Amino acid sequence: MATAQTLKRSKNKLSSPEEQVAILSDHQSTGIQSFDSKLHDIGLLPLRPTTIDIFQINVGKMCNQVCKHCHVDAGPDRKEIMTRETMQLCLDALKGTDITTVDLTGGAPEMNPDFRWFVEQLSKLGKQVIVRCNLTIILANPKYHDLPEFFKRHRVNVVSSLPYFTAKRTDAQRGDGVFGRSIKALEMLNEVGYGKNDTGLQLDLVYNPSGAFLPDDQLGLEITFKKKLKEQYHIDFNNLFAITNLPVSRFLDYLINADKYDDYMDELANAFNPAAAAGVMCRNTVSVSWDGYLYDCDFNQMLELKINGGAPDHIRDFDMERLVSREIIVNQHCYGCTAGAGSSCGGTTT
Repeated sequence: MATAQTLKRSKNKLSSPEEQVAILSDHQSTGIQSFDSKLHDIGLLPLRPTTIDIFQINVGKMCNQVCKHCHVDAGPDRKEIMTRETMQLCLDALKGTDITTVDLTGGAPEMNPDFRWFVEQLSKLGKQVIVRCNLTIILANPKYHDLPEFFKRHRVNVVSSLPYFTAKRTDAQRGDGVFGRSIKALEMLNEVGYGKNDTGLQLDLVYNPSGAFLPDDQLGLEITFKKKLKEQYHIDFNNLFAITNLPVSRFLDYLINADKYDDYMDELANAFNPAAAAGVMCRNTVSVSWDGYLYDCDFNQMLELKINGGAPDHIRDFDMERLVSREIIVNQHCYGCTAGAGSSCGGTTT
């Protein structure tokens, strides 16, 4: 079985989800209580949904950026793209349900050739659409320059990652020039009304730490971000979500190669919050992969831990009753969503 130390000694990258799951499952080597037994201690095992009112759909892993922390391992070279046929299966599943919100993610979801068609069809169903926009995609190609107007037309809620309010820290995490392009994209969104009072056009930013530590208080960060972005760039936005980096994919690889895995897992476990555990996003969300498979959350999707417990694992066999009664799959990475105040925007890939 792969372990953190054997992979580091062999200088292998975490090339497969199976290796990642093996490392996360080896909780004895870190001396940290298993997450499922922690849930048992507080009466939450087995963890089950409370309802399903959010569909989070990954429409593809192609992205115009290659971010160091990306748990999707997204980039320009990724070819996994949701087809219109699979999108139609999602639409068929949504019809007649009480699911209110569809959360589109990627990669850069806008790079899917059927992205706009999908948003239009979801809007016709009366669903609130969230798009995880990485901001720089708006400037990446002239064909994306009208995205702010498209988002406005369909009343899309835009959620975008901005690691910090300075260029140095943002570019260190997301690539050279990303901060400047992000500010320009935010200006374009502001110009059509996003983030402004009384427009109803929601623009939320997402902050995640640049290293192996927990985010600061969310409210304090929001106040600081709003002050700095307004003073320096005249940027307005609605909310800031502070999320914890989960030990998955590129970030897990970083932790292992920097000899920080054990310490970081210990920090997450020590910050376990029972209230955050009771409200984790997997309890009201289903995650759909680019090829139509169903997962408890976006992180389980990247680890290829498909939904189980008797529920169908593909969108073509969608069954709300069985999905609501399923048992949610957990592992040590789940400590990330239950540390401190919890990851309020868990699963973001922007």
